[in-house]
Amino acid sequence: MRATFGLGRIAGVRIGVHWSVLLIFAIIAFGLARGRLPQAYPGYAQVLYWVAGFGAAVVFFASLLAHELAHAVVARRNGVLVDGIVLWLLGGVARLKSEASNPAAELRIAGIGPLVSLLLGGLFLLCTWLLALASAPRLLGEVVAWLAGINLLLAVFNALPAAPLDGGRLLRAFLWWRTGDRLKATTGAAWAGRVFGWVLVILGLVVFMRGDGFGGLWLALIGLFLISAATAEGRQAQLRGALAGVPVRDAMTRTPLTVPGALTVEVLLTDPLYRSRHSALPVTGEEGSPVGLVTLDRARSVPPGRRGEVTAGELMVPLSRVTVAGPDDPLADLLPRMEPGAEHRVLVLDEGRLVGILSLSDVSRTVAWQMKADPGQRQDR
Repeated sequence: MRATFGLGRIAGVRIGVHWSVLLIFAIIAFGLARGRLPQAYPGYAQVLYWVAGFGAAVVFFASLLAHELAHAVVARRNGVLVDGIVLWLLGGVARLKSEASNPAAELRIAGIGPLVSLLLGGLFLLCTWLLALASAPRLLGEVVAWLAGINLLLAVFNALPAAPLDGGRLLRAFLWWRTGDRLKATTGAAWAGRVFGWVLVILGLVVFMRGDGFGGLWLALIGLFLISAATAEGRQAQLRGALAGVPVRDAMTRTPLTVPGALTVEVLLTDPLYRSRHSALPVTGEEGSPVGLVTLDRARSVPPGRRGEVTAGELMVPLSRVTVAGPDDPLADLLPRMEPGAEHRVLVLDEGRLVGILSLSDVSRTVAWQMKADPGQRQDR
C-alpha cells in the first residue's frame, strides 16, 4: 500500500495517506452528521451535526495513527526497520522493512497496537462520564462516546487471532515460540486469517440478504481484504522458506552498467551503450561511487526540447531513497523491503562500492532455481 501524499514525520516515522482515506472519512462524517447524531439528539442546527461529524472523523484517524505509530516505535526499539505508516480505507498499516528476531519481540510489536486502542477507548469512556457529570452539551458527549466505542471495537477486532490483524501476529508469536519454526508459525497465522476472512464474507452475504445492504457489503469487503492479505502473507512465508540461507550475491546482477551523474538525458536515451534490457541504471558521482538510480521511463518523460539540458543526476532517485543491501545479506530478509517497479531496484554495495543490482525478477529466478533444485543438494549458507 503506497501513500498518495505525505503528512511529514512523527518520532522519526514517515506518515503517509492513501486517497481511499477520503472515502471512509466521508462515510464516517456523513453517517454521524446525517444519521446517529440527529437521531440521538434532535433539535440542533444542521451545521453543528456536520462539525461534530467531521471532528469525530479527524479524531478517529488520529486514534488509528496512534495505534500504528505505537507499532512503529516498538518495532524500532526491537531492532526492526520501519519504512513508514500509511493510513488507508480499512485503517492503517505500519510498513516494516524487516521482521522480529524472536517470538518475544514479535509479541511486543503486535500487542502494543490493540493495547493503545484499548487505552484510548478507556480514556474516551472516562471523558464521556466526566462530560455527563459536568452537564456538558449532549452532542459533545455522544461524539466522545462514539469515539470510545469505536476504539474499543478496534482493539477487540485487531486482537482476533487471524493474519494480517495484530491478533494474527500474536498467534504467530505463540506458534513460533511453541514450534521454534517461524515459517510454520506464519503459515498457521495465514491459514487462520483466510478462514476468518471467509467467515466475514459469508456473514456479510447473510446480512445483505436480510436487508442491510451497506453493512453486509462492508463486512464482505473486510473479509475479502483479509483473505487477500493472509494469502499474500502465506506466499511471502513460502518465498522466505525457499530462499533460506541464500545471500543477495547469488541473486543480484553483478557489475551493472552505470550512468555518470553529469550525463544528459539525450545521451542516455540515444547512446547505444545504454540501450539494454535494463529499465533502471545506477547513477555514479565524480569519484565513481553510487549516488542514486535513474529509470528510463523517467528519462523518457522529459520533454524532447529539454533532454539536452537535464542530467541523470537531476533526474535520479537519490541514494537516500533507494533500498541498499550488502552482498552477504540474507536475501529472504530483503523481501519485505522490495517493491515492484523499476524505481525500486536494490543497489548492492560492498564497503561503499557498487557490486550489483537486484530486482524482483532476479528474486523470482532465484526462487524458481531453488524450487527445482534437489533438496539434498541445496546449500545451507
